[in-house]
Amino acid sequence: MATLKDVAKETGLATGTVSRVLNNRGYISDEARKKVDDAMKKLNYQPNEVARSLHSKSSNTIGLIVPHIRHPYFSGMISNLENEANKRGYKILLCNSQSTDEKEQEYLNMCTGNQVAGIILCSGSISVEIFNSANIPIITMERFLDNGTASVECDNAHGGELAAEKLISCGCRNLLHVGAISSIAMPADKRSEGFRKVCEREGVSVIELMTEDAQYYDLAYNDLIEEALLKYPETDGVFASSDVIAAQTLQICRKLHILVPEQMKVIGFDDVLMASLTTPQLTTIHQPVKEMAEIALNLLDDAVAGKLVPKRTVLPVRLVERESTGERIAHIYEIP
Repeated sequence: MATLKDVAKETGLATGTVSRVLNNRGYISDEARKKVDDAMKKLNYQPNEVARSLHSKSSNTIGLIVPHIRHPYFSGMISNLENEANKRGYKILLCNSQSTDEKEQEYLNMCTGNQVAGIILCSGSISVEIFNSANIPIITMERFLDNGTASVECDNAHGGELAAEKLISCGCRNLLHVGAISSIAMPADKRSEGFRKVCEREGVSVIELMTEDAQYYDLAYNDLIEEALLKYPETDGVFASSDVIAAQTLQICRKLHILVPEQMKVIGFDDVLMASLTTPQLTTIHQPVKEMAEIALNLLDDAVAGKLVPKRTVLPVRLVERESTGERIAHIYEIP
């Protein structure tokens, strides 16, 4: 098995220089990095991550705690965070907490025990007190912690305002809003606040529904939506707090023979891939996931380096108009 000395011999560089390349410490020329990389591939050298972390008191691993890995929003966020981490020489230790206190505590202990460089927290329910003794940077996504290092959020309130303004501009006057989980307070709750604010200002009726934990974890909202549309048949516009809910709204409308967008306008939130794959395609609020991931890794990088970082970063959102709020055109094909 190849050793650090073997790599140094192959490159013609000092052992200390090779070590600095592996640990990304100090100035290293591009030529030296390429020599080390080529030598490692040739010799099939694998750095001892445990030994490196013990020596440096931290590793090049980031703990990523998410509450849900099947949800399209979190799968997209995970992909973008992993990509940004890789650019900076970090590896990801992915933890799916399912928002349970026991698993979150277990994963936190695992992260600190493995001397991770920092933690990116996407979980909504983990107790604030848990982090009091964590002496590592903690970057939260779509959640603000007083004892966290920094948070990255999107402008949820403005997203709700944009959705309300679009539905009202389409002539909708009896709106239904399917909101966030009732048992967990999150920045995403501001989507409802922004939506309600515009509806009240414009004198438009709105019925608000809160979802439950079981519906969130199973991604199953059909029964809730169908019951609401049957109970409120005058509904002509729906704002869903996620594209998953909005897509299932389209399914229920089809089942109940409600034409979208002719009889019902539908708007989602997140702008995940499925928003452009439904029929009709979903109008939605675009959440800048790629930019959020990039900023989160920049904040963590700076915090690891001992730099001061802004406590809270809020990114703008925008409305992406597709078929679920527009006029659908029937194409007639003539056979020559």
